[in-house]
Amino acid sequence: MSKGGISVDKMQPSGGVLHTKSAMRPTWLNRIFAATYLTSIFALLFHHCRNIISTTDSTTDRTTTSITIIMLVADLVLAFMWTTRQAFRMSPIRRQVFPENLTVEESEYPALDVFVCTADPYKEPPIGVVNTVLSLMAYDYPTEKLSVYVSDDGGSQLTLFALMEAAQFAKRWLPYCKDNNILDRSPEAYFTSHANFSPAKHNQIKVMYERMKMRISNVVKRGSIDGYVPDEEAPKVFAKWNSTPGFTSQNHPTIVQVIMETAIEKDNGNLMPNLVYVSREKSKFTFHNYKAGALNVLLRVSATMTNAPVVLTQDCDMFSNDPKTPLRALCYFTDSKMDPNLALVQFPQSFHGIDKDDIYSAELKDLIVHNGSGMDGLLGPSYMGSGAFFRRNIFFGGPGSYIPAQSSEISPRHVGNKSLNSEEVMTLAHRVAGCNFEAQTKWGSEIGFRYGSLVEDYNTGYRIQCQGWRSVFCTPVRPAFLGSSPITLHDMLNQSKRWCKGLLDVTFSKYNPLLFGVRYMKNFIQAICFGHYAFWPIWSIPLMIYSFLPQLCLINSSHDIFPKVTDPWLLLYVFLFLGSYAQELIEYVTYGSTAKRWWNNQRVWMMRSISSFPFALFEYIQERCGISSFGYNVTSKVLESEQSKRNAEGIFEFGVPSPLFVPITMAAIINLWALVRGMKLVILRNESLEDVFVQMFLSGFGVLNCWPMYEAMLLRKDKGKMPLKITLISTSLVWLVYLVSSSAF
Repeated sequence: MSKGGISVDKMQPSGGVLHTKSAMRPTWLNRIFAATYLTSIFALLFHHCRNIISTTDSTTDRTTTSITIIMLVADLVLAFMWTTRQAFRMSPIRRQVFPENLTVEESEYPALDVFVCTADPYKEPPIGVVNTVLSLMAYDYPTEKLSVYVSDDGGSQLTLFALMEAAQFAKRWLPYCKDNNILDRSPEAYFTSHANFSPAKHNQIKVMYERMKMRISNVVKRGSIDGYVPDEEAPKVFAKWNSTPGFTSQNHPTIVQVIMETAIEKDNGNLMPNLVYVSREKSKFTFHNYKAGALNVLLRVSATMTNAPVVLTQDCDMFSNDPKTPLRALCYFTDSKMDPNLALVQFPQSFHGIDKDDIYSAELKDLIVHNGSGMDGLLGPSYMGSGAFFRRNIFFGGPGSYIPAQSSEISPRHVGNKSLNSEEVMTLAHRVAGCNFEAQTKWGSEIGFRYGSLVEDYNTGYRIQCQGWRSVFCTPVRPAFLGSSPITLHDMLNQSKRWCKGLLDVTFSKYNPLLFGVRYMKNFIQAICFGHYAFWPIWSIPLMIYSFLPQLCLINSSHDIFPKVTDPWLLLYVFLFLGSYAQELIEYVTYGSTAKRWWNNQRVWMMRSISSFPFALFEYIQERCGISSFGYNVTSKVLESEQSKRNAEGIFEFGVPSPLFVPITMAAIINLWALVRGMKLVILRNESLEDVFVQMFLSGFGVLNCWPMYEAMLLRKDKGKMPLKITLISTSLVWLVYLVSSSAF
């Protein structure tokens, strides 16, 4: 039923300042450096063009001319990506909120619907989903105005069972958190950080949690809930699993189960939030639109039940780390000084369990914090898929406009007054979660979360800003949410590949940011920011060239690629190389990270660029040609003890014979070969060092970055070492590439 309260737009808080913003100090330095660096880029391109003309007009062989043209292509792409990257550096700002000045009565707080998405109980353990859900249910927010909807795209009994267990535990956990003013409201995080804390009530709650955790773990291991659910309850709750023939994660009917309802659930006088399980209908004959489709179903199902004006979307592995986070979001929504077209408040994604040097660049400092602050000074950050508070009405058109949905009961203007479990509400909820409900409608194109890309967050955030909405970036000192990050190289590369495929969907659509966005966004520089993301996969072009071509030339004794040490043009290369790296390093340290983490970030960037990015491009082309179709791969959140130990020690995890490892292993072999070859030419054959210095430097830089691969191939004996199969395949391909290149040179 409706939770009461008033519209976000009509709230008029009194009291002190709710929100401040300030420009970041180095902005003017960024602009000066950008102008200087851009001038140097033009000089480099001029140098390339002059060399091409001179080699074409002379008797120089065609191979030298071709190599020069290839290097020009590499530098053109680098120049384009660097230039678009500067858009994030033009107007970065910092914001601060003051929830203590939010003097609106709790009775006037808007209702809040929280959406949590999960898809696979074996890759996303249900106990992790439970911890996320409990941390959100325990918000310092009027309980009767809070509803949590969990989308289970895998349609698993195990997930529903876990949520039913969580509901029982919540009756003890929520009052305990609020009575004791606990900040860590994820039980796992709380009991881990308070391992030596032993008051009687604490121990009692901990025992309850461990018992719940054990029951959930047991059903997941068995793959069945038999024996764990009372006989009188199972037929009602799990009827569809038992009565639907051929029930699979990709082919099953709609399931909507109200686990807790505020109007009914009380414990010792304490109200409980609504908790609703939703698994949308799936059919092998329909396209499922992956996460965006699941979110749109939650948007409609919640509209039939609570229809809160504020919606929070949350990944199942990102638990709440601050119970006052909704109040921080309200500081923006209710601030009269804010842009009235504010659509969402985005909190950065932060991660726990990262090793001290962050070998996989899991904190994503440059992508999340730096780029988020840079876009915040324009029209606001892109939607990041998790940790975002939306106004519900923004999903139904641009500012001042409204696109009607098929049914008035799912519009943002609908006011519900019936029990969530009433026959009328449940009938409608099941209907709007059907796989054919969106047929011949504007859902996914103009209404709701946008379809057409695996990165539904980027696509949705970009498209709503094209409609005229804006966003803000909220970065409190205490992270609002904490999540788990990939702890294996394969998971990290696979995740990056999925992102790139999704970005390519947008790049090669009519919504390309450099074509569509530039026309429809209110800020040209903001469109360039989105354009930089859209063209992210083309980083593979220059990185593949710089990782292989100069090295192959050195191996084949071809030295006419770069200027000699005594050539003044070499200073231009030195400035461009050191200038770019120094700028990134300064930014990384400025945003609170370390030089060691910056080094690992740039190494991971190179790994992605020669592995995830070209694979994403290849698979994208395959799909567009109808050759194959790769679905949405959920990143595994399951942690094995040995993997966790190696991750904590900062040791790369290879382990599986993945094709994604082949190009980075090939690069490691070729760069080492080229470095040894260069040393041999200088020491044994008396070649001039100045002729081969730049190529040897690039090879040495590659070897330095590839050191974890050499360890994994030659030195390590643990299960995380490089599989012998990958080493042999990579070595064979390197030899094949050498034979082809030697005939060309």
